[in-house]
Amino acid sequence: MPNLQRRHLVLAVAGLSLGLAGPAAAADTSRAWQLGPEARVAPARVAMLTPLPAAPRVFAITPERRALLNTIRYAEGTWANGHEVGYRILFGGSLFESLDRHPNRVMRTARYASAAAGAYQFMPFTWDMVTRALGMPDFGPDSQDQAALFLVQRRGALHLADRGELTPDLAARLAPEWASFPTLAGRSFYGQPVKRLNDLRQFYAQNLAQLRNEAAAVWEDVAIRQLPPACSDDSLSCQLEKVSEQTKAR
Repeated sequence: MPNLQRRHLVLAVAGLSLGLAGPAAAADTSRAWQLGPEARVAPARVAMLTPLPAAPRVFAITPERRALLNTIRYAEGTWANGHEVGYRILFGGSLFESLDRHPNRVMRTARYASAAAGAYQFMPFTWDMVTRALGMPDFGPDSQDQAALFLVQRRGALHLADRGELTPDLAARLAPEWASFPTLAGRSFYGQPVKRLNDLRQFYAQNLAQLRNEAAAVWEDVAIRQLPPACSDDSLSCQLEKVSEQTKAR
């Protein structure tokens, strides 16, 4: 092979390698700036993700998935008793107004600085990635719910969420995405404050039971509705009703 062609091949392979490594490095940067110096982690731990099939554009919201979403909000401090105001919470607890887009505003506490926002405390880099994947039109509650389920699927945990139980394995898979979830060792993946697994499981179980009861009540209400008795006499009203039904059937 001539030297010039060999040089072009080497450059092409090097460029491909840099292109593949780029997103992982960006992901590390987005996570690092929300941590204090004492809590930063090795970049390789953040970048390790199992490749997954493309996500659907709309995830169904079942009681099991809603219970997990609510539990994530509970862990992240945005539960707000289930009120929509939880979708407007910035890191540190203050509120932002517009849900047109991610506010991308860095907030500071005594130990940390972060631009996390919303019910699931999305970092700007994470939100941009999800927006590109799902085509989010805004930062509203429905968009945030869909984005959170996309991240659950991205961590290979959606099938576990659908089982209706918050297992240690499920919590550990979500720990690299939400620092408030415990790893199998019971600690935060990022060295931040973490919720105890027993507390999360108790909240999840109670929330799921309530959601299932509400869903059952809706179906029961539909099932027990009484149909009007069929018209069977020779009155004028019956004759008109029969004619109306025959017209609809045509």
